[in-house]
Amino acid sequence: MEVFAYLIPYGLEWLNLLIRWLHMITGIAWIGASFYFVWLDNSIRPPAPGSELAKKGVSGELWAVHGGGFYHPQKYLVAPAELPKNLHWFKWEAYSTWLSGIALLTIAYYFNAQAMMIDKSVADLSSWQAIGVGVGTLVLGWTVYDLLCRSPLAGRELYFGLVVFALVVGAAYALTQLLSGRAAYIHVGAMIGTIMVGNVLMLIIPGQRKMVEAMSAGKLPDPSHGLRAKQRSVHNNYFTLPVLFIMISNHYAMTYRNEHAWLVLAFIMAAGVFIRHFFNLRHKGRLAWGYPLLGVALLVAVAVMIAPAPPPARAAPADPAAQFFKVQAVVARRCASCHAARPSQPGFATAPAGIMLDTEGLIRQHAAQVYKQAVQLKAMPIGNLTMMTEDERALLGAWFEAGAK
Repeated sequence: MEVFAYLIPYGLEWLNLLIRWLHMITGIAWIGASFYFVWLDNSIRPPAPGSELAKKGVSGELWAVHGGGFYHPQKYLVAPAELPKNLHWFKWEAYSTWLSGIALLTIAYYFNAQAMMIDKSVADLSSWQAIGVGVGTLVLGWTVYDLLCRSPLAGRELYFGLVVFALVVGAAYALTQLLSGRAAYIHVGAMIGTIMVGNVLMLIIPGQRKMVEAMSAGKLPDPSHGLRAKQRSVHNNYFTLPVLFIMISNHYAMTYRNEHAWLVLAFIMAAGVFIRHFFNLRHKGRLAWGYPLLGVALLVAVAVMIAPAPPPARAAPADPAAQFFKVQAVVARRCASCHAARPSQPGFATAPAGIMLDTEGLIRQHAAQVYKQAVQLKAMPIGNLTMMTEDERALLGAWFEAGAK
């Protein structure tokens, strides 16, 4: 039974690895397609008036060379005269990314909510309460966004964008008041991803189906379906860089462990939107360097804002050996339940990030990581599961700052 209990987290670790890999692959396919089609839409040029292409209803064309071949994509204003026999639908990239993302969220966070979602210094929630907050954010986020898209505000792009950005930042603020910083960030990303896949599932693909059905019935497709789908597709394009940052944010505790983590995320997301806008304009032939410069300025501002304060001057310990003995006791009591060759903390099959702290040599080897995570960022122990005290963090800090001897 003991072996079986140990194999459960080990099996979940493998599921985590495989689904994370799948999520990354499908995400590349989906976002790559989004980048390509927005580039294509912005790069095609209208045919000459009165030309054969113009008479066929082609609104734009483009010649490209790639992989040793020439390509000639064309876009029709509404639809071609005849429905092609083979028509590719770009949908499974989106569906697979979202499904694998939700599976990963379940395995990595919901199956181990006490460790991964709850920070009792933020809010003393039960596992089910934390999961309810996470799932509720996805449902509420899509509902509010979709209602905004169906309101008159959607026709005023700038104001609509500002309101949606405020919605996302508001969700980030609320989540950082309820969940651990890491879980708050990942649920903002999951909310954005849910909005993106909702656009594909609920608007883009149904609109395309109606256009195809009209052509199959010998009718002229209603162009409004294409316009609504295009609008949601453009929204998805601006979401891409923020959601990509959130996908990697769990590696950077300096962002989600900050006292104003929601504001840090807001600045970084805004930088991503400005940079994405620059490329969208560039594809249309307009160079607006102010946007990437503003994005870089925001990132620099964040870096300065969250920079750690310099450590206080400390006198060298009178007895380094005695000091290290105390450090080793703290690490054994607060850290080694996870960071060991055989973790004793439920839900962990291997040491996080491969860092083990169960011997004197390993503690010395990883002294810098211990200092950064436990003293500077206070990101570890994760969710402060083992209740490390401020005095213990100060002891670790004094030891490292004195040379980790």
